[in-house]
Amino acid sequence: MGRHQDIDAISFTGSTEVGRLFLEFSGQSNLKKIILECGGKNPAVVLSDASNLDGVAEHVVFAALWNMGQNCTANSRVIVHKAVKPALTEKILQAMKCWKTGDPLDPDNALGAIVSQEQYDQICDYLAKGKAEGAVVLAGGEALAGNRSSAGGQGLFIAPTLFDQVTRDMSIANEEIFGPVFAIISADSDEQALEIANDTCYGLQASLYTANGVKAQRYARKLQAGTVSVNCYGEGDISTPFGGYKLSGFGGRDNSLQAHDQYTETKTIWLDLSE
Repeated sequence: MGRHQDIDAISFTGSTEVGRLFLEFSGQSNLKKIILECGGKNPAVVLSDASNLDGVAEHVVFAALWNMGQNCTANSRVIVHKAVKPALTEKILQAMKCWKTGDPLDPDNALGAIVSQEQYDQICDYLAKGKAEGAVVLAGGEALAGNRSSAGGQGLFIAPTLFDQVTRDMSIANEEIFGPVFAIISADSDEQALEIANDTCYGLQASLYTANGVKAQRYARKLQAGTVSVNCYGEGDISTPFGGYKLSGFGGRDNSLQAHDQYTETKTIWLDLSE
């Protein structure tokens, strides 16, 4: 399809690596339009004045773990002001206790198996990298014994994992893991939290937590992400454009009228009506 001369546009959702190939295929064929929705290393930014930390913790855990973290908008970086970090960390650990791993058909379980052996192995590699590079495991940090869930079912199961004392240069702070693994990164100021959040090659989604309405507007505009949710986590809905900045997206948006526009061409027609 990428090299087909009779296909005029392709919308691809997947890895940045494969997205680059479609750009090459376009150049090798008919210069077809390429619309990319690729990876993310999405931040949850918790400012110094964030209130209702119980609610923040619930949103943060959901954003990191839903669909076993195998989601391009998963909030895998929790960037939190040092003043609220200790209290929020405890509340995150408490919220994680509700996320049991096991047979996804069992309503008591919130997490199921990893999608493939290849992805399972990659997540395990990142767990090892995080430990080797000096991050501290606060919860999880390993595959469940014998590739079984806590309920004893078969499958490729990984315990939901939270890393602390993560620095910006670590692999788990920079690379998309695509698994139930997230990291806490401390910031000395709100401005530094914003700077850390934007210090990534991706820019798909970001969450922002603050009790200050002025900060909510200002920081939401400064976050380099196609979608920003304030005091919650979300991707939007069918009416709102969805896509990313930088290596997270290229060429257009999913959802909304903009999704239609990327499959159209703009034309100018001049008519001489004097005849």
